Amino acid sequence: MSGYPLLDAFLTMMFFFIWLVWVYLRIWIIIDIFRSGDLSGWAKAGWLILILVLPFIGVFAYVVVRGGEMHERLGRRAT
Repeated sequence: MSGYPLLDAFLTMMFFFIWLVWVYLRIWIIIDIFRSGDLSGWAKAGWLILILVLPFIGVFAYVVVRGGEMHERLGRRAT
């Protein structure tokens, strides 16, 4: 019973859910890139390459640069 303590089980579940959030965030950003009407094709390709090649830097840069507009595009899409 002491081969897998409760703290290890908690950490395993925490890392799993953090990984799920990370995958969801990357998919959401990729969807947002293709929905953006204000980006040219080359800009979309550049963002996509940046997110796929350098995922941490790419996702962080996208959220900083275009994160505020993501909510506006989602709201326009819902109506």
